[in-house]
Amino acid sequence: MTMRAMARDDVDAVLAIEQAVQRFPWTRGNFADALNCGYDCRVDEVDNGAIRGYAILMPVADEAELLAIGVAQAEQRKGLGSAMLAGMLDMAREKNLRRVFLEVRASNDAAIALYRRAGFGEIGLRRDYYQNASGSEDALVMACELTGEVNG
Repeated sequence: MTMRAMARDDVDAVLAIEQAVQRFPWTRGNFADALNCGYDCRVDEVDNGAIRGYAILMPVADEAELLAIGVAQAEQRKGLGSAMLAGMLDMAREKNLRRVFLEVRASNDAAIALYRRAGFGEIGLRRDYYQNASGSEDALVMACELTGEVNG
């Protein structure tokens, strides 16, 4: 895995992955805004320059929120998502952040399992947070303590 900072030239490739793997994807503007705001935007790139995945972390004070993480369909179930998540948590630790939060669709069992394996625990629920085909669905709020005891 080779993670590097996301550049503006990467947005098309990242957007293509996002649109392929998310039912309600981020827009080009969402990714541009994340870059413009200086969030920690990373891509995983292979030797031929192809992008296999992306992750966006928004630091706030001594905490951060994982806003997005995605892996190209052809690369899923190979450990890349776990490796990218671990890389983002390592980056947060290097910045001396105490905790990383995220929201995940309550129906996304694979992602919830990934986050639990990485040390995230459920700390709350946001009712009707995500749009879905039948209207809306709940989000689980999860957190990973980067120092001290793990809660959740």
